[in-house]
Amino acid sequence: MSTIPAVAPPEIADAGHKGPLDRFLGLFADVRGGEGVTALLLMLNIFLLLAAYYLLKTIREPLILSVPGGAEVKSYSAAATAGLLILLVPLYSAIASRVSRVKLINGVTLFFMVCLVAFFVLSRANVPIGVAFFIWVGIFSLMVIAQLWAFANDVYTVEQGKRLFAIVGFGAALGAIAGSFATGQMVKQFGPYPFMLGAAALLGVCMILTNLVHVREKRRQASAPRPPAAGAAGEDAADGADALVTGRSGFALVFADRYLLLIALLMLVYNLVNTNGEYILGKTVVLLYAKAHGAAALGGLDEKKTIGEFYGNFFTLVNLIAAGIQAFVVSRVLKHLGVRVALLILPLVAVGSYLTMAFVPLLAFIRAGKLAENSLDYSLQNTTRNALYLPTSREAKYKAKQANDTFFVRFGDVLSAGVVFAGTTWLGFAPKHFALVNVALIVIWLLLAIVIGRRFKQMSGTA
Repeated sequence: MSTIPAVAPPEIADAGHKGPLDRFLGLFADVRGGEGVTALLLMLNIFLLLAAYYLLKTIREPLILSVPGGAEVKSYSAAATAGLLILLVPLYSAIASRVSRVKLINGVTLFFMVCLVAFFVLSRANVPIGVAFFIWVGIFSLMVIAQLWAFANDVYTVEQGKRLFAIVGFGAALGAIAGSFATGQMVKQFGPYPFMLGAAALLGVCMILTNLVHVREKRRQASAPRPPAAGAAGEDAADGADALVTGRSGFALVFADRYLLLIALLMLVYNLVNTNGEYILGKTVVLLYAKAHGAAALGGLDEKKTIGEFYGNFFTLVNLIAAGIQAFVVSRVLKHLGVRVALLILPLVAVGSYLTMAFVPLLAFIRAGKLAENSLDYSLQNTTRNALYLPTSREAKYKAKQANDTFFVRFGDVLSAGVVFAGTTWLGFAPKHFALVNVALIVIWLLLAIVIGRRFKQMSGTA
């Protein structure tokens, strides 16, 4: 597997020749001459993508939590998601081996747009879509976001990515704020279903932006000089970065490479922790609603609107904090402390959060702990884990990353469903007991992060 990144475009070699956009973006990260336009387009692309996702993420909560046993059903649905991904990841890899990257991204985006229109039509016909929509959003969010970050990894070298990913990630943070805030403000008035069409429209704009970046970078790379030692990935970039590498599926790549497998295990464990935390929060919210309004009120439209408003406001606050961290902290942490240290920050914070949840199991403290965990997850952790693929081959960026960011993430959800089932059915766990389970899991998470950080440094030094 080649670990040589793409060749840097010629106009960015001159770090001193900066335009107004380069200088403005330089307030947030180390932007060099000629890098600003692509960074801005990628930032806008992921801004719209995350806005669409949060429109859907916010409305999926009341749709799933309002069914009988909603918090448990939400956890169990992950098993179905992971089962589907066992089929979808090899299919994605097979398609990626036969088409160019831009055709791959366009085709996947169009597929999800059609699905959103279909869900809207079914909802207008009063067809129950809560569980199916929850599973679909879980697949959608992982596949399209992993695909866009793979594209960004393909555009940038290791050195560029460590400098500029903070800007791309800032677009994600802003998009999450816009999507969750808009939904939280309007869901009580319009209900959850119209936001499906809004998300489909945003995906259409994302597809246009991806094509603009692809064409721009293809032209720049075609005119870039290629060093003799550039290797396979450098050759691909200089030849237009259009065709993807044929060969093994994403799963085969992961199991054949120790570094990629360690990333897969990291994704599994930290998502297991996060999903357990989401269950703790969701269960507490439902219990408090039932206590205030009576069990007979569960499942009604008022419950959907109330829980939708809670989650809309919660996600808005999470993403406001995440945006601040992304804008002013992430680039500085990566520059001065490096990826190795950045990987350790979230698990260390999470240990404190879940210890607090275990010994002070109140909604205010659970909410605060999840605010801290999710805001770091959506900013520093998200940027750092996507940067882990910078020194890998193009095939790993698209195929292995898709496997890691979809199946192994959702398999963490499956394990969480098992933990929830065992805890609620056999062990009589309250939310505080699930918090203690997470503390034990975070120890494993920290060990994986240490090993991966060391390997990333070694690979980056030879890239």
